[in-house]
This record gives sequence, C-alpha cells and structure tokens, in this order.
Amino acid sequence: MAVSVPNKNLKRKYDLIEDKTLHYPSKQNKTTERSRQSNRDKGRNCPYLDTINRNVLDFDFEKLCSISLSRINVYACLVCGKYFQGRGTNTHAHTHSVQAGHHVFLNLQTLRFYCIPDNYEIIDSSLDDITYVLKPTFTPEDISKLDRNEKMSRAYDGTTYMPGIVGLNNIKANDYCNVILQALSHVPPLRNYFLREESYVSIKRPPGDNMFLIVQRFGELLRKLWNPRNFKAHVSPHEMLQAVVLCSKKRFQITEQGDPIAFLSWFLNSLHLALNGTKKDNSSIVHSTFRGSMRVYSRKILPIDIGDEEKEELLYMEEYKETVEESKFLYLTLDLPPPPLFKDELRENIIPQVPLFNILAKFNGTTEKEYKTYKDSTMKRFEITKLPPYLILYIKRFTKNTFYVEKNTTIVNFPIKNVDMTELLTPEAREKHPKCIYDLVANIVHDGEPGSGTGTYRTHILHRGTGQWYEMQDLHVTEILPQMITLSEAYIQIWERRSIQKREPNQH
Repeated sequence: MAVSVPNKNLKRKYDLIEDKTLHYPSKQNKTTERSRQSNRDKGRNCPYLDTINRNVLDFDFEKLCSISLSRINVYACLVCGKYFQGRGTNTHAHTHSVQAGHHVFLNLQTLRFYCIPDNYEIIDSSLDDITYVLKPTFTPEDISKLDRNEKMSRAYDGTTYMPGIVGLNNIKANDYCNVILQALSHVPPLRNYFLREESYVSIKRPPGDNMFLIVQRFGELLRKLWNPRNFKAHVSPHEMLQAVVLCSKKRFQITEQGDPIAFLSWFLNSLHLALNGTKKDNSSIVHSTFRGSMRVYSRKILPIDIGDEEKEELLYMEEYKETVEESKFLYLTLDLPPPPLFKDELRENIIPQVPLFNILAKFNGTTEKEYKTYKDSTMKRFEITKLPPYLILYIKRFTKNTFYVEKNTTIVNFPIKNVDMTELLTPEAREKHPKCIYDLVANIVHDGEPGSGTGTYRTHILHRGTGQWYEMQDLHVTEILPQMITLSEAYIQIWERRSIQKREPNQH
C-alpha cells in the first residue's frame, strides 16, 4: 500500500530514511555481528584448553546434574569431571565455573564444547578424542577388522589393553551380571548388531515403554568395551545396570548377588521383545543367533500299586500315551550326575568328573529322564531338530531343597575345540547339517559355596585376533592357558558353530 506524502520535500526525506533502513545495518546489528565474530575467534583460540584434565573424565555414569539430579541440559566440567545443569546465568554450571574457576564444559547431549561464563562455543579438533570416548562410533569397516586385530591399545593413563578384553567394575554385587555381559560381548553377530546404533535406532516402541532402554544401554556398553581409544582400561556398567534394575522391576539388583542363568534368560528375552521380536524364527538378532528347536516326548508313568491288568487298561488311555511337542530353546540345561554320598578321609582327594558328551546324551532322543510333580511323574526324552549358530549350555550345579541350596562340584571334562554335536540332531536335521562342529568362545565359572553373597563368578573369553584366552573377574583381566579352563567348575558356556570357510582364530 503506497504511503501518501503531501509535500515533495517530505517525500524525498521519507525515501532517504527508508533507503538507509533497507541498505545500512543499524548500530545494534553491527554490534551483534562483531560479537558473533569475536566469539568465533575466541572459540578457535580458547585460552582455557590447557586446563582440561582427561584423567578425571568418566562418562560411564548416569548423566545427572550433581546438584539438582536433573537429566535435562547437563554439562560435564572438563576440569574436574563433575556434571552440572545449564549454561546461562544462575545455572549450576555457571555458578560452578565462577566459584571454582573451571571454564571448559561439554554438553552431554549435543556433544558441543562451551566456555563458561564467557558463553561461547569452543571449536577445536584437539577435543575430538573426548567426544569419541563419550560416544564411540563404528563403521562397517571398523567392525570387520575387530576379530583380526592383534594390536594392544594404550589408554590415556598409559595402561595397555586389548579392545573387547576390558574389565567391568563391580559396583557392589553385580559380578553375576558382569560375566554375562562380557560373554555376550564376544558373540560376533550380537556384538556387530549393537555396535552400530543405526541397527536399532529406528525401531518404534509404544509411548511410555521403557524396555527399549536396555537395548540402548547395551549398545552403549558394547561400544565402550570395544573402543580402541579409551581413556582408561576398564569400563563401569553403571548405566546398563540401572536400566536392568528399572526394566526388571528390581528383580535383578546391583547390591544383591543373583544367578547368571536367570539374568541371561531374562536379558535375552527382554532384548528380543524390545527389538519387536515375535515367536517366528529370525524375528530378532537374539533369536537368529541363539534360538534352536527340539521335540519333547512325554509319557505319564503308571502307578506302582496297581495290578498288571489295570496297567494294561491304563496304557490304552489317552493320558498315558506318549505325546510329542515342538519346543524352542535359547539354552540347553545339562544335568550333572549326583555327587558321591560319602567323601574319603582327605575329602578333596577324589573330585567327581564327567565328560561333556555324557551329560549331552540327555538330548540324543533315546535317553529318558523322570520329572516329578506333586501330582504325578512323567518320563521325558528330548530330540534336537535345529542347533543354533551359537549354542548356550547351562550346567545345573545348584539344587534347592527345603532348607538350603546345595552345589554339585562335579568337574565337566570338555574339549575347547572341535566338539561334534551332529549326533544330537534328528536324521532329517542331519541331512541339512551333516557336520555341526562347535568351538568354545566363552565359559562362565562359579567359585565358592552356594547361596547368596558367598560365591563369586568369573568368565573365560577367547580373543579371536590373537587366539589367546583371558580370565576376567570384574576389573581383573589375566591371560590363561586353555588347559586350565577345563579344570574349572563350568556353569554357563557359549559355543560357536564352525562354518566351512572359518579359519582358526590365530591364523591370518
């Protein structure tokens, strides 16, 4: 709409003012631009970068403000390592900066660095190592090299470590979780899936569903365990375990000893469901890696206190006929023979032993086992129709009676490599898989007496790049000879099916 100006001189003056407004920035605009340019220059030449102390930086704990306990807009002070909320005036980070004289902060969400209280962004490539420790990333090329790597990495404090062979901190009584997390971190399909956040970040979950938290935390933990540029040679699973406590509704605790097999079963099933897995095979990375199938043959045992004629009559009844049921499994439970009732005088001289193949015979399709309930007894036999790429064996060492938990200390004799499981398969399954040879990749051991808070757990892990076995018990990581592994009281094992193209771990 044209402006009506009665006087020509006034019109000329108006046009001049309009022209200046359009083509010449105001003093305020010039000041703002100068301020921005100044901040950019400061950001590239921040005088406080030498105050950063990488030795105190630890991003393994929950990203909470140390004062308000808020998760929103949290910054890490790179001088003392503490977390504070906010950046502007009157925030906890601003107050800490002024009082302590600490000026370099990292936004834990956006991964951007700031100088406080001057409030400008710091742009410097020398800070990239801090960003990578907070959020390690792996390309497909990086992942393909993991199992061929023979080089040790050097942490910032000077200690050397092998990526993947990293101790986990025991916060109080979470060694039963640590051994499972360590073992699963060396199952390549599972590890490779979770090392790349792109694999699962787009999975949709219902609003308010917190189960996906364990997927995110497990991915973060694996990326830290395999990070070749860590500041320290150990990792704290604090965030992972907090998610476990929350998602299991406090069934699994950090402060109370638990059972690794109960945790493993819950954890794998929870991961499967959180990844939108269904009852179908290969509906999640968990099922495609660990899930096998079997046939279960069941028949009720005839009562003992009846005559032969009655027994014959009962045999024709439906409930006493043998039934067949198709069943899926994530692990196989192996039963140990009962220990001897009487020990010798020296007590420790005779340690009962049993070959692995003897206890695997439970699944050969002919061996029957009695299962008692309060009402009746059933004879069952098991026949495996499909063996998974990674087979988990659970050796049942603990039995509960009315008064206490008893431990069976029988040693299981097993080879580390070349275990042929083909005989366990049905004839039809053998045609599809004529050779099912398995190699051990992880072995979890229980030491000490049964019962809560008395025993401890450790794990043996094979590093594929070097072919070296390691024993890991929380923060303690040591090399171990393969011969020593077979002498331990094995509790849970993970076996890898060997493919035709597979090379030996130490051959390159």
